[in-house]
Amino acid sequence: MALRMGFTGDVMLGRLVDEHQRTRSVAAIWGDMVDRLRGLDGLFVNLECCLSTRGEPWRITYHPFLFRADPDWAVPALETVGVDWCSLANNHVLDFGEPALLDTLDALADAGIAFSGAGHDRETAFEPVTVVIGDLTVTVVSFTDNTPEYAATDTSPGTAYVDIGDPSEAAREPVRDALEKARSRDTDLLVASLHWGPNMVTEPPEPFRRFAHWLVDEGVDVVHGHSAHVVQGIEVYRGAPILYDTGDFVDDYAVDAGLRNDRGFLFELTVDANGRPVELRLVPTEISDFAVHTAAPEAAAWIRQRMRERSEAFGTEFGSDGDHLVLDLT
Repeated sequence: MALRMGFTGDVMLGRLVDEHQRTRSVAAIWGDMVDRLRGLDGLFVNLECCLSTRGEPWRITYHPFLFRADPDWAVPALETVGVDWCSLANNHVLDFGEPALLDTLDALADAGIAFSGAGHDRETAFEPVTVVIGDLTVTVVSFTDNTPEYAATDTSPGTAYVDIGDPSEAAREPVRDALEKARSRDTDLLVASLHWGPNMVTEPPEPFRRFAHWLVDEGVDVVHGHSAHVVQGIEVYRGAPILYDTGDFVDDYAVDAGLRNDRGFLFELTVDANGRPVELRLVPTEISDFAVHTAAPEAAAWIRQRMRERSEAFGTEFGSDGDHLVLDLT
């Protein structure tokens, strides 16, 4: 039986989102997308904040934006749409120091929501996580090239930091080790989730393309990218979809009038009974009132055109189904 799994870009629940959610229903941040999200067989997101009410703002190095959400509402909000997994390999999980990061790990674990990309030390930060979706096992590895000061060490918590632009054996060794562990689990679908690159960039740099191809050559079935706050093009390499950047899904960020970082997609991947990706469906979304909604017709047309243009360089051509873009992976 085919299964449908959703992948999103940044889910940032702090600041004004956190403030508004204290007086709204637990599902309010998902807007009119609630039923669609609940209807997925699996849901995978980049959690762009820590879940805690403890800790002090990071002051060791300059960070202008610090994100923290109260787990008392944030965890139920993730649960209400069935989030199965969160990437924590990003540049905000340590915004309020080690106590807030450890609270995040505990809150997700207590809720039974899988996570990867951050941990109590370097070993656990790089550890793959396996999630059961229907009759399939999905294993995820997560890495980031953002904010090296947040990197986990042998004795301190933090993120799975890698220098993605460095092709040397030494730089790729921790990634290769994590992939080897993932493959040893005889998983049906192997996903690599990457928080990489700078903000507001519409095209991946060439070293990122090489790294993504290398991941697929090493057995990765899906590359799930995020960090730029805008969607980038999609490439299919050896049958594996590479989502270079999935943009923003929920946040309170200022909107760039040209790049329109408030417009994006829910990326729905259909896999067959053997875990092989067969279709990628892009559902247009837009952020308003600190929540995600189905994109209005004009916004949907705009973001569809941007995705077509940004994917041309990779030879990717989409079909359409109503407001959705559809990519055949067979």
